Amino acid sequence: MPTTIRCEVDDGVATITLNRPERLNAFTATMCDELLAAFDQTDADDAVRAVVVTGAGRAFCAGADLSAGPRTFDQTQLARPDGPAPRDRGGVLALRIFRSLKPVIAAMNGSAVGVGASMTLPMDVRVLAEGAKVGFVFGARGIVPDGAASWFLPRVVGISRALEWCLTGRVFDADEALTAGLVRSVHPPDEVLAVATDLAREMAVKVAPISAVITRRLLWDMLGADHPMVAHRIDSRAIYDTGRMADAAEGVQAFLEKRPARWSLAPSRDLPKWFPWTQEPPYEV
Repeated sequence: MPTTIRCEVDDGVATITLNRPERLNAFTATMCDELLAAFDQTDADDAVRAVVVTGAGRAFCAGADLSAGPRTFDQTQLARPDGPAPRDRGGVLALRIFRSLKPVIAAMNGSAVGVGASMTLPMDVRVLAEGAKVGFVFGARGIVPDGAASWFLPRVVGISRALEWCLTGRVFDADEALTAGLVRSVHPPDEVLAVATDLAREMAVKVAPISAVITRRLLWDMLGADHPMVAHRIDSRAIYDTGRMADAAEGVQAFLEKRPARWSLAPSRDLPKWFPWTQEPPYEV
């Protein structure tokens, strides 16, 4: 049983709760491993249509657990002679969330700093609590951004804002996060989870499961494409294949009959054989 998170499924939505409230849900190796396992489970469960990640208590995640003191970020003991640098655990988690087959929403019920902020970047939507603080404080701790934030953050808020936040190490408020487009909306803390869950249920009901999987990957991958023709090729293949599937016929029929669609296809068995069209590169340094 997990010791640092909780995972519950209700009405098509899996809610993953970071569960170290006494430490403001500070990130540990165990929490990373348990989150990786949780996303494996949500991908494998066709009853799960969307995932919400939130925190227990008054914080979302205060960043890395600093209980080891000055040597918190020293990974010398993990390095192998002549081998690659030990993998950043925040990056391993971010890449796993990036590969999720289900939409992921961050219900940031309180402050999110360091890896607590960077882990939300590959999530598709972020909802933040009033009064919460957010900070990409890595430089102020003598390290550099983790969680592949150097790739994700400029794509979410633009390069200038990303540089400002990372090079000042400033902790900023919910209004600044909203103005910059880091978060979708700001709400009283006790409403954040409900808002995120309602949005997750809307995704679960209105969009066919196969469509959601492919669309999520299309939008992320095309951020790095060098020409719209790249998107046109993949769009055309995807429209051809999904257009022949049962859910396309059901989607049209439901619209004509003015009723909710009854989707029948499942990501575990019905994704096109060509998905995903790109593979994650190996970790080599």
